[in-house]
Amino acid sequence: MGIIAKPLGWLMTWLYGMIGNYALVIILITVAVKIILYPIYKNQILSSANMADMQPKIQEIQRKYAKDKELMNQKLAEFYQEENYNPAKGCLPMVIQMIVIMALFAVLRNPMTYISNEEMYFAIHESFLWIKDLSQPDLWILPILAGVATFLSQWLNKLTNPTMQGSTNMMMTVMMYFFPIMIVWLARSYPSGLALYWFVSQFIQVFFNLRLNQIRKKIVKEKTTKKAKK
Repeated sequence: MGIIAKPLGWLMTWLYGMIGNYALVIILITVAVKIILYPIYKNQILSSANMADMQPKIQEIQRKYAKDKELMNQKLAEFYQEENYNPAKGCLPMVIQMIVIMALFAVLRNPMTYISNEEMYFAIHESFLWIKDLSQPDLWILPILAGVATFLSQWLNKLTNPTMQGSTNMMMTVMMYFFPIMIVWLARSYPSGLALYWFVSQFIQVFFNLRLNQIRKKIVKEKTTKKAKK
């Protein structure tokens, strides 16, 4: 993790030298990460829009090879390849975010290891709004805000992704309700700077999902219009 935490420490030190506010540095890094990830989110929505058209064929393969799971997975993989669809793409934004979170956690937990500027040793203890020390946990307000933002993001993601709508997948349902609760619990024990990153990230994601839902609806409408003209 030091491979990522060290450059992140340098970046935070450089930004702090320009801005002079540690909380704003975290917010700025969060915004930058989300902007970088936006094209991936958009590509994911375009893929999920195509996934709606692929569902009949997928269900046909699942019925046809229901008794042979290995062959069914092989046929599904072949079909995905033909359609240029990669199910793993949906995990990429979360993987990138988790890498950033772990790197940020390493910096906040052991600043002397990843930050060479002594000024930053004191900066991570700065206050922000009601938070007295960003290196210490905030027990309620920020964790609850992070949990609510996470739930809204998950809920809107379900609306945005047609493959999840009306889904009977228990895992999806559990994640939508359990994950925000887990975030609240974790945020109460981790440095509030890390909880701030997650809250801002999910807050931005809510607006991303609203925008991406508009894009998906437009694509579906265009496809429906084309089918009606045929």
